[in-house]
Amino acid sequence: MILLDGRSPSRGGAPLIDGFKRRISYLRLSVTDRCDLRCSYCMPERMTFLPKREVLTLEELFDLASGFIDRGVTKIRITGGEPLVRRDIMDLFAALGRRLGTGLEELTLTTNATQLAGHAEALAEAGVRRVNISLDTLDRAKFAELTRRDALPQVMEGIAAARAAGLKVKLNAVALKGVNEDELPDLISWAHAQGHEVTLIEVMPLGDVEEERLDQYLPLNTVRARLEQRWTLVDNDASTGGPARYVDIAETGGRLGFITPHSNNFCASCNRLRVTATGQLYPCLGGSERVDLRAALRSGAPQEELARAFEQAMTIKPEKHLFRMDERGAAPHLARHMSMTGG
Repeated sequence: MILLDGRSPSRGGAPLIDGFKRRISYLRLSVTDRCDLRCSYCMPERMTFLPKREVLTLEELFDLASGFIDRGVTKIRITGGEPLVRRDIMDLFAALGRRLGTGLEELTLTTNATQLAGHAEALAEAGVRRVNISLDTLDRAKFAELTRRDALPQVMEGIAAARAAGLKVKLNAVALKGVNEDELPDLISWAHAQGHEVTLIEVMPLGDVEEERLDQYLPLNTVRARLEQRWTLVDNDASTGGPARYVDIAETGGRLGFITPHSNNFCASCNRLRVTATGQLYPCLGGSERVDLRAALRSGAPQEELARAFEQAMTIKPEKHLFRMDERGAAPHLARHMSMTGG
């Protein structure tokens, strides 16, 4: 165990390279499965969250992150659930921020922005330079229906605070058939006018959400075709280390990303690992393969056991995910919810 003072014993070790010669440089680290929203595509209204005793401590999360940095991970995204609802989470950001320049090149997070107004300046001080914010609609009534919480004003306040703190904002919007598909152009136009990028995401079949996935699913090739009737989309080969493919929109002057787990597989260049708040390492978001890092951390020889666990993860990381939309009424592709795995 270590203190959250930005220091950790150097483990060193070879870079993490999977069985398909892909070098792992990006870690998505979940700090909680809890969230203050209940988005209908993410979780049921009466969600059962993990007992707090099962969740890694902040010290353990920092130790894990440092271990990954020492094995070549250069980018860490803090996720959840909603990471900013975790008590004392800024201590972790501050400690990881002190690893910037010593292996870590970028520290960022994904948030719903409900708590962001109170943390934006501290995040910037910790070394965070950009944030991803989940926002599927600008309509307050629709937002309340979709998230089951009337929190759009807090989200907009959080976005404004991030901008004021000098954080670059990218908005993530899940494209939902019959829900927000008609207003996606307005969301994109507004975001680009504010200087924010936007990424559209296809709904993913993770966990029971009390909704029919086929009713939610909107292929992004359909969305792109509609947008091309309105705007000039120019392919952009830029990469932020994630799975999005980008275009520039001539008329708005902004960039738009597409994350397409169903309609256009993006796995060939996957450089990512995900670790849940309980320390379960999932080499693939769409797979059930996992390695228990919590057991390694709490063993009698954590450094040796973590090294062994990292190597095991490289051997079981699949070539690509196998997301599928099954027939109507079928169980979800994977039982675990997105809030548990981390976005």
